[in-house]
Amino acid sequence: MATQRALLLIADIGGYTEYMQYHRSMLGHAEAATRRLLDKIVGAARGFDLIEIEGDAAFLSRDASGMDGAATLSAVTGAAVAMHRAFHTQRRLVELNLCPCQSCTQTSALKLKFVAHVGDVATQTIRRRKKLVGVDVIYVHRLLKNAVTVPEYLLVSDDLFRNGGSASTELVVHEIGQDLDDIGHVQTFYVDVEDMAAPLAPAPAPSMLVRLGATFDMVGRGLPHVLPHRRARPLAQTG
Repeated sequence: MATQRALLLIADIGGYTEYMQYHRSMLGHAEAATRRLLDKIVGAARGFDLIEIEGDAAFLSRDASGMDGAATLSAVTGAAVAMHRAFHTQRRLVELNLCPCQSCTQTSALKLKFVAHVGDVATQTIRRRKKLVGVDVIYVHRLLKNAVTVPEYLLVSDDLFRNGGSASTELVVHEIGQDLDDIGHVQTFYVDVEDMAAPLAPAPAPSMLVRLGATFDMVGRGLPHVLPHRRARPLAQTG
């Protein structure tokens, strides 16, 4: 199976489990909100291909063949800043719809964090779906379990950072060691996303028509979760 050099990036919504559990009475609204957030996250990752939506995370990659270390790290930081901005812009718009439920009005607890790595991967196609396989795919997913206390961060592997050249010197980074299951001890580097991205400007107020449309969308998605399920009528017996 042929392999290729790939830049691997995972955007993970922090606080997702608590958000879904706390607002399970309005599960349809919570699902609709997170779906919209993930859609905007993926759309902002220019140059990256979506490999899979993994619950509350988007797994993306791009061909790194021919890219030097500075270009790969710059691609990751640029994508992270754009995705972070798109995520919070959409999150604020969700809060501005007219639905008063907590699923719609309390998305502020949701955060966005990133992990990235560069390595060799192979491609599998199963039922027309592209999947990436290899040790480096496992590696980048293992990076999600870390001791970083910053709520929104970009964490990159040692290889990605140390080969970043001038792109590395532009970041205010913190080094942290990790023990990865089945891999061992590794060194990683993280940066607070707020140190990379300019503060978001206040979101423009949407029109009343837009707010009404968003409200009806949320209400429609929530109905199946609050209406009682109709029981199937028993078949009439014959004979």
